[in-house]
Amino acid sequence: MNPKHRSSNAAKSRRLLAILLTILLLTAAAGASFISARPPEEVVTLRSVWSADGAHPGDGALLAVMIDIAEGYHINADAAQLVVPEGFSPLPTRVEVTSAAAALSLEAPHFPPARALKLDFSDAPLMFFDGKVVVYLPVTVSPGAAPGDHPLELLVTYQACDNQTCLLPRKIPLSAVLPVHPAGSPLTPANTELFAAFTPARVLPAPQTVRFDLFGLSFRIDVSAWLGRAVLLITAAFGGALLNFTPCVLPLIPIKVMALANLAGNRRRCLVLGLAMGAGVVAFWLFLGGLIATVSGFSATNQLFQYPVFTIGLGLFIALMAVGMGGFFHLRLPGFVYRFNPAQETLPGSFGLGILAAVLSTPCTAPFMGAAAAWAASQPPPTTLTTFAAIGGGMALPYLVLAAAPGLVRKMPRSGPASELIKEVMALLMLAAAAYFIGSGLSSLLTAPPASPGRGYWWAVMGFTAAAGAWLLVRTWRITSVKGPRALFGTLGMLVVVLAVLGGLRLTRSGAISWVAYSPEAFSAARQNGQTVVMLFTAEWCLNCKALEQGVLNRPEVVRRLSAGDVAAIKVDITGANPAGKARLKATGNLTIPLLIVYGPDGREVWRSDFYTAQQLLETLGGAQKGGVK
Repeated sequence: MNPKHRSSNAAKSRRLLAILLTILLLTAAAGASFISARPPEEVVTLRSVWSADGAHPGDGALLAVMIDIAEGYHINADAAQLVVPEGFSPLPTRVEVTSAAAALSLEAPHFPPARALKLDFSDAPLMFFDGKVVVYLPVTVSPGAAPGDHPLELLVTYQACDNQTCLLPRKIPLSAVLPVHPAGSPLTPANTELFAAFTPARVLPAPQTVRFDLFGLSFRIDVSAWLGRAVLLITAAFGGALLNFTPCVLPLIPIKVMALANLAGNRRRCLVLGLAMGAGVVAFWLFLGGLIATVSGFSATNQLFQYPVFTIGLGLFIALMAVGMGGFFHLRLPGFVYRFNPAQETLPGSFGLGILAAVLSTPCTAPFMGAAAAWAASQPPPTTLTTFAAIGGGMALPYLVLAAAPGLVRKMPRSGPASELIKEVMALLMLAAAAYFIGSGLSSLLTAPPASPGRGYWWAVMGFTAAAGAWLLVRTWRITSVKGPRALFGTLGMLVVVLAVLGGLRLTRSGAISWVAYSPEAFSAARQNGQTVVMLFTAEWCLNCKALEQGVLNRPEVVRRLSAGDVAAIKVDITGANPAGKARLKATGNLTIPLLIVYGPDGREVWRSDFYTAQQLLETLGGAQKGGVK
């Protein structure tokens, strides 16, 4: 390759990468701009004390976490007391045990009663703590505990606010050591006045497990020990690998495979560029993990797509990239358009394509990934970043395998009409993706809850998809006279056209289920009527949500059951400015969509899943009427 041409490609790739990173950073800055800078003085101080100077094997002890809040400030109540006002998403205060000696069993923390603050914009009050707050943590020592020091580690999460601003949320670690003395040895009570205020209640120990569900396959991972956390990281990586097979990422895979095929003769260069793309994937997932760990109000992997400006900007970027890559069919366009064709034979180009692949994956949730990400978001920053790095590493793994074994892609066409046809078809599919993101972003901007977002943009998406199928059919017949390829790719092209037309018809119709737009009042009314509530969390930019609605919820037997009088079908659409819906999603403890939750007539959650079958849902609804799940 000409050195000047290579240098030009590298410069274009750097500009491409800079544009993409600028979009990401501006979006993150927009999400965090409401937070005030932390003042130099510390407004919350923490310490822990025991109820005695030790404990005997088989006995109990009390640990008090003392939170001193400066005058004029407050922190939000714990999750059990925190009422989530409509249009507001306060961060609950948490006291969590991150690790403990094997001989110690711990109950859930006991918080004091919170105070109520009347809000001007909501009938629901804000529950908060101020002044001196004491959280009690009951601990039981196992009968076989050996004498000696038994440590435990805590993590206290809170966000301090005054009457005008809120500071950045904090996650503060605390350490405590419980001395265990031989049975019969004397113990000395400590801090008697402090612990005299504790009135024990029957509280079950907080589970330290993460539950995974996939089409009936359900299992839990105990993360209280290092082995369980290691298994969870492997599961998260597997979920990351599955992201490559979601409709969000698939259009990019042939582009990268062709680039690797062009370098198959240079194994070292192929491996280096594969590593660069993998690094881009992992870098973006670490970026997301950093946002979730440090930025107040940012808690979900798909949250970038809840900002319409980001969604529309990404769609425009993909459209320009598609036009630059496709030629576009040799039409003369302004020169700047062709600069968006990433030079994948350069390190910046491969790194940028990795970032783009990771960005495109975030609207889709892969099996197992959502539960791992939700758990990680509640952990200390190092654990959050490690889990998100595992997700990114899993997503990058297929590209690393192809780069390390270039023989797998040698049969891909590297040049000539077949290669150009693949680029043109992929460019049309990328234009379909661009129409999808631009359309869902505009739909979000133009819709005010509880109204449902418009779906007319799906015709543009399916129009580009049909054009890709038609172009594959026409060009195959022009570039080859061999019957086999003509039959194979001609049939594939016609199938794509037919599916695109059917998809447009199905995705633009309202559907047979009369969904009720979520509001706290609608949910409360369904409970008062004694109905089973089927609550669907969805968004226009969530392709997995659309697939489940079309493939599961629109089946006739499901439609009949959800239309019955004893069932309330409530849809929580977080496409745009829907603070009540987003608060409801956060209150479930889930961070990703799709998600479907069934509540029994008593308001108790009886089932939830992010990937489910019609049979599972119907069986659950049968059990919910009887107070349980079959």
